[in-house]
Amino acid sequence: MRWLPLFLGAARLAVAASTTTTTTEAEDDVGVTEYTKFNDVSIPPLIELTPDNWEKESKASKWLMVKHYSPYCPHCIDFAPTYQTLYEFYYTSKPVGNENANFTDFYDFRFGTINCVAYYDLCSAHKASSYPTTTLYKNGEQVEALKGVKSMVVLSEVVEKALEETKPGSRPAKLELPKPGEISAPGYVPKAGAINDTKEASKVDSVQDVPKIDLVKDSAKVDSVKDVPKVDLVKDSAKVEQPVKDTFITGNDEYLMPTPKTEEKPADKVVEQVADKATETKAASKADPSVEAKAKVEKAKEEKKSGAYYEAPAVAAAAAASIKGNKPKSTPNPNGISQPLTAESFQSQVTMTQQPWFIKFYAPWCHHCQAMAANWAQVAREMKGRLNIGEVNCEQEVRLCKDVRVTGYPTIQFFRGGERAEYTGLRGLGDFLAYAEKAIDISNGVQDVSAASFKALEEKEEVIFVYFYDHATTTEDFLALERLPLSLIGRAKLVKTRDPEMYDRFKITTWPRLLVSREGRPTYYQPLTPNEMRGTRQVLDWMKSVWLPIVPEMTASNAREIMDGKIVVLGLLNRDDEESFNGAIREMKSAAGEWMDKQIQLFQLERQELRNAKQLRIEEAEDRNDQRALRNAKNIRINMDRADRKEITFAWVDGVFWQRWIRTTYGIDVKDTGDRIIINDEDNRRYWDQTTTGNPIVPSRTSILETITKISQNPLNIKPKLTISAFEKMFFDIRMTFSEHPYLSMGCILGIAFGCLSWFRNSARAQRRAGHGTHFKLEEGGVGAPSEKGSSGFIQSVFGGSGGSSNGPKAD
Repeated sequence: MRWLPLFLGAARLAVAASTTTTTTEAEDDVGVTEYTKFNDVSIPPLIELTPDNWEKESKASKWLMVKHYSPYCPHCIDFAPTYQTLYEFYYTSKPVGNENANFTDFYDFRFGTINCVAYYDLCSAHKASSYPTTTLYKNGEQVEALKGVKSMVVLSEVVEKALEETKPGSRPAKLELPKPGEISAPGYVPKAGAINDTKEASKVDSVQDVPKIDLVKDSAKVDSVKDVPKVDLVKDSAKVEQPVKDTFITGNDEYLMPTPKTEEKPADKVVEQVADKATETKAASKADPSVEAKAKVEKAKEEKKSGAYYEAPAVAAAAAASIKGNKPKSTPNPNGISQPLTAESFQSQVTMTQQPWFIKFYAPWCHHCQAMAANWAQVAREMKGRLNIGEVNCEQEVRLCKDVRVTGYPTIQFFRGGERAEYTGLRGLGDFLAYAEKAIDISNGVQDVSAASFKALEEKEEVIFVYFYDHATTTEDFLALERLPLSLIGRAKLVKTRDPEMYDRFKITTWPRLLVSREGRPTYYQPLTPNEMRGTRQVLDWMKSVWLPIVPEMTASNAREIMDGKIVVLGLLNRDDEESFNGAIREMKSAAGEWMDKQIQLFQLERQELRNAKQLRIEEAEDRNDQRALRNAKNIRINMDRADRKEITFAWVDGVFWQRWIRTTYGIDVKDTGDRIIINDEDNRRYWDQTTTGNPIVPSRTSILETITKISQNPLNIKPKLTISAFEKMFFDIRMTFSEHPYLSMGCILGIAFGCLSWFRNSARAQRRAGHGTHFKLEEGGVGAPSEKGSSGFIQSVFGGSGGSSNGPKAD
């Protein structure tokens, strides 16, 4: 028994040695797979540079191009195919007139990479502060550095410059570059038998020993995965090895990823992994139905990486959509009726699903609800099979109506899961249907657009919000984006894009980025930090400030939004005269665009002046070596808050439809005077309808801009007119003073009240003193009357007289 431990120890050593040998052989095989093919030439891997070999490798050749990268950086992952293809292209490149020359030896030029996660100090010494950074070294000294993801053309310009410097006249006049991921140069013709030689030389592609596997058939024992197509690994291996770009769709985005080469994997391992994954999915889906969908997407990613099969984009999209809860459901509103909802059915059919619902909250005794009932029933019929229509009786479902914050009847809200948006438009049938159509469109999610589809969309939509994203955009960013569309129903369109043409058009250099395009004019959302981009409330507040078109039509539903707090250039137009109407709208848009450009220039000029003033203070403090003044100068904030200035906006109104209101308020009848422009200041109940020359303002760019310039000056150069009487204006001004300056107004009132109280109190005291005071009456012989002598003594004592005879001496 004493020898048993020795035998067991020897067995362990034998097993360890066997494992080490197997691992070494596997690593050797992996090393072989690092070789790639380009133009049917076997390409060695890029030089992996480390602190240990840097000095040696940097001096081994005259030129060395190095990519500094992080394996976790999405931009680096995106840039990897470009840099790899660049290296492969130049490795097989030949100088003009010398087809037998070796590129590396002829030009003394090599390519390498540095993993900045593993060798951070080395990257820091090379001043690679961002990834990826591509640097060209000459004899170990840095010559040029390119930060960020660069195209093949930009990189090639740097390489060609170095090659021409080394061997002048050896480069072709015109260079055709391959696209990232391609395995041959443009125009390359493979030699006879090259394909067979390539397959025999590469161990990666030799999968003849791998048996044929049907993933669907083998995995059906544990789970029925209908979405996985049948794949023959042997027959399809040639397809998988091609590094073409495939589309892989996630729940929030669509990524372009290079299809990796097939790895050698035993058949039993493939089936075992599929079976284990399916078993875990089936168990987890009992607790959460979305787990199964998530597992499908994860399995698609894993099998896609291994090259086992290619999943069609539609299948991936369906699986990813089911994660959001958008599983295939029954047809919405199948009967075309407004479905009555209770608290229980509301929770199960509305809040616990992702189906869109248009719901009316009403009371049976409400006259407005009764008048709207016919239109609501017609909306339900029109939306049959497209949108769920419901209604809640708030007399019976008091708690439910209180939970959704119903404060008046009728209240109409649009729901999608736990999100909702209140309908604030008019209650006509056409208004309901227009809102419902836009709600259906938005319920499908944020549309991904290209430059071409965006251009077509601009012809239909006046206001479009565009969200720019790239590979680095996270799931949290997309979830925040998905919370925005409901608030934009009936207002504007929200789309997202990652099209490089869109980047160039709107000059986007940071991601994610948000802007609004109105008539092709972009207005950018200034905050850029992740928290500010994901702050739904903050983003919505900005959207509300810019979601009106440049020249919107003023209606009863948006009148307050257009008029309050602004000076509005309001066009009173006759829609019936189509030619005149189109011309007036065109002139107003032209004036609005020119005015906006002018305001942007003034804003930039004012900001630059403030910056210059700050810089002067800093320089002055530095000249005096006054550290305290220097700190104060640097702490000066450039405040560009324009809250004290009224914004000037543009709008138009149908002068025939609103004829009575326009005639009562402004004294203008469009039918008699024709199209007119008035500039309205609703907050102060005043307006302007004449230019500086006394002529009426007409829909003309020159007339509008000339008058706006005079009105925006302080003091005003044109006297305004009032929309109310002088008597009403007096009370209006008092009310506005109280609302704008409440504390000052209360102080004035208290001061006036205290003054009045003091006056009344003094008056009362004077009256009391007059009623109860002492009166002297000089009556001769009267009882109690003072004697003449006594009286004279009193007077003398008061006035200092002698009290003697009046015939005494007098002073001159």
